[in-house]
Amino acid sequence: SSIATDAISNTHISMITPEKQIQRALRHVAERFPQGSEPVLTDIVVRVFPHSGEVKFYDDDERELMRIVIPEWIHGSRDVDFYQKVTPILRNAIGEVRTEVIDTMSLLRPYTFVMQDEDAETLTDLYIVDDNETVIISGNLLEGVDEDLDCFFKDLMAD
Repeated sequence: SSIATDAISNTHISMITPEKQIQRALRHVAERFPQGSEPVLTDIVVRVFPHSGEVKFYDDDERELMRIVIPEWIHGSRDVDFYQKVTPILRNAIGEVRTEVIDTMSLLRPYTFVMQDEDAETLTDLYIVDDNETVIISGNLLEGVDEDLDCFFKDLMAD
C-alpha cells in the first residue's frame, strides 16, 4: 500500500491553517481503517519533525499511514516551546473531526493517538479511548487535581 501524501501547491497550502491540514490528514488516516471493516489493534502515532515541518502518522508497526508538511512549522526546532505550541493544535484538530472521522475508525479499544518527537520519543497522549466509552482529549487525565485536593483539604480543615 502506498503512503498518502498531500501534494498541494505551496501557494494554496499556505492559505490552509495547520489545524485544517491535520484534519485533512486524519481523514486520510481514517480511510486505512474504514468503518465496518475488521477492527485493528493499534494506536496512532503522530510524529512531528520541527526541522522540516513534517507530520507523519504511523500505526503500531511503524507503517507510515500519511505525511504532510506544515510550512509554518518548518524550523520549529529554533523554538524551545515548539512541542508545547503544536500539542493544542493537534488536539484541537482531533477534537474537531472526532465524531465524523476518529470515532468511525475500525480500531479495537483501548487505543490512543500519541505525539512523538522526531526521535520517536513519546511526548504526550493526544487522544485516549479506553475499553468503555471514556474519551480523554486533554493531555493530562489528572490535570488540576492537586489544586482541587488543596481546596478540598482547606475546606475540610475550616469546618
